[in-house]
Amino acid sequence: MILGIETSCDETAAAVVGEDGVVHSSVVASQADLHARYGGVVPEIASRRHLELVSPVVRAALDDADAGLDDVGRVGVTQGPGLVGALLVGLSAAKAIAWARGLPLVPVDHLRGHVATLYLEPDPLDPPFTCLLASGGHTLVLAVRDHTGFEVLGSTLDDAAGEAFDKGARLLGLGYPGGAEIDRLAREGSPEAYSFPVARVPGLDLSFSGLKTALLYAVRELSEAELDARRADLAASYQRAIVRALVGRLEAAADATGDGVVAVVGGVAANSELRSALPGARFAPLSLCTDNAAMIASAARFAPELRSPGYLALDAYASSSL
Repeated sequence: MILGIETSCDETAAAVVGEDGVVHSSVVASQADLHARYGGVVPEIASRRHLELVSPVVRAALDDADAGLDDVGRVGVTQGPGLVGALLVGLSAAKAIAWARGLPLVPVDHLRGHVATLYLEPDPLDPPFTCLLASGGHTLVLAVRDHTGFEVLGSTLDDAAGEAFDKGARLLGLGYPGGAEIDRLAREGSPEAYSFPVARVPGLDLSFSGLKTALLYAVRELSEAELDARRADLAASYQRAIVRALVGRLEAAADATGDGVVAVVGGVAANSELRSALPGARFAPLSLCTDNAAMIASAARFAPELRSPGYLALDAYASSSL
């Protein structure tokens, strides 16, 4: 079995996954409530909380899988991208377990982990396919040719889609995490109430900064009472604009690659309107859209492993060159 560990942002996660892609356990301890008072993730607070949680979360994942460390054949861990302080907690824990048990260690790129959710049982998707990876920190359009990697066809030039949701939620006076709050409120409003722009940029890239500014101006024009009355319409229209941008780029990429299958992964893949707008797409399971360790263990099945003492020099990285 593969023990996966993920601590790239504000979820402390561990999972046990078989070499066959069966998920035996997946435990995620979210810090969302801890960071909600600040309107976003505070890196130092996240790192300290990971230190408290990583050992009990690993223990819980092993217990849920009815397994022990004797059953683990290798350890997969997120090396980056993410918050460096948070990543170092998981990386250090993984090194310690691997070293103590004489196990190989597999460093995993977080973005490849999201794509690897699609390779898990009970309904794995095999490449090739065109994939939209949309999360709080990244928005990429990918051509996935094999299990080991992908080609980046387009990316956001500014905010990620999840970041646009979070910033929009703050402008509307909603809670954190913003994507779920906007999704919930949008069901009560009309997506046609406001005509927000969808940026047109070259190629398959995306941009959300103009959309965010348009929402800011729309909110500024309203009194407090008017904002209360129109908040649901604003949320629905703003969400519709983000979804239109994502769907448009994904469909254009699929036309360019000729792939008959499109897929969506990452936290934004949980958005109900995005799922409705792409009825024929393959989506990551709802439980695996946000950060989790099952996706890291899944990616570790197809990544090269490192033997001791080589992995002891591994460092975390904040941004990815992918």
